[in-house]
Amino acid sequence: MRERIPEPPLPDDITARDLHPSARNELKTLSKENAEQTARHLAMAAQLIDEEPERAHEHALAASRRAGRIAVVRSTLAITAYGIGDFALALRELRTYRRISGKDDMIALIVDSERGVGRPDRALEEGHGVDRASLDPEVRVALAIAMSGARLDRGETELALGELEIPELDPDRAFEWSPALFSARAAVLEDLGRADEAAFWTERAEVATSALGLDGQFDEMIVEDSLVEDFDDDDEDEGLGDTPESSVPAGHDSSDESEGATGAETAESDEESSAAAGEELEPADAEAPNADQQPVAQEAASPAPGGVEPPSGSPASDSSAAPEA
Repeated sequence: MRERIPEPPLPDDITARDLHPSARNELKTLSKENAEQTARHLAMAAQLIDEEPERAHEHALAASRRAGRIAVVRSTLAITAYGIGDFALALRELRTYRRISGKDDMIALIVDSERGVGRPDRALEEGHGVDRASLDPEVRVALAIAMSGARLDRGETELALGELEIPELDPDRAFEWSPALFSARAAVLEDLGRADEAAFWTERAEVATSALGLDGQFDEMIVEDSLVEDFDDDDEDEGLGDTPESSVPAGHDSSDESEGATGAETAESDEESSAAAGEELEPADAEAPNADQQPVAQEAASPAPGGVEPPSGSPASDSSAAPEA
């Protein structure tokens, strides 16, 4: 039997209950002790991902050695690998996660990671291989931004702008995905020399960012002449819903699943298991996100890979923290 790799220390005040119930539910196939420790490592990864991504990655690795066949574990490791710029590892874990879960909510990270390893053509193929209409709005927006970046990698600036022409591109409504989308459009317009249009979308991004920072308790806001009307969601769901899930297009190499993220074998315990501002507004067509689903840390879109946010319910994100009792 190979010697177990030492795990990063866990603070005494971190418990399995710090992980969202939907994520904990995936660990039920493990022994009680192993599920507890795995959940604590995942919770630590979620807490550290923004400020200390390297440490978050260490905890994700520890969880993967304990429970490498659990989807939420592989997605967490993929997100932390992406966060530290290890795009090759992120790709391997994202593909394994996608096979295990059968869902497609990590497609934007797959596309951006392909960019990160220098394969914009493959990135575009991955993005075109999914049914965008079936994606949640935040995933569709993240995918559009990643696809636009891949077009820029190929020097296709006009096509990069076209990738951002999606229903969520509404300058008069602010959702959690709006600042990144508006900023991405402004950046491409700037590259095209269309300064006035770029300035408009930059201003819209700033207004949306300001509006979204008011209290974080709303689903949608109308942005009109820099005024914001806050709408309460009477049907707000409790918690954050399911953990990240992704759908697998046919033709992917299945050899990734058997590989550990670092080459280490899975531990024995694993076996146990567009109107201008100021116009009258129409109701939003896009489905609003859950009120308690907030992004990890919104970054301005950039041609460089690494700026795509994981889905708001992802385990390695602040939004996946367990609700207060």
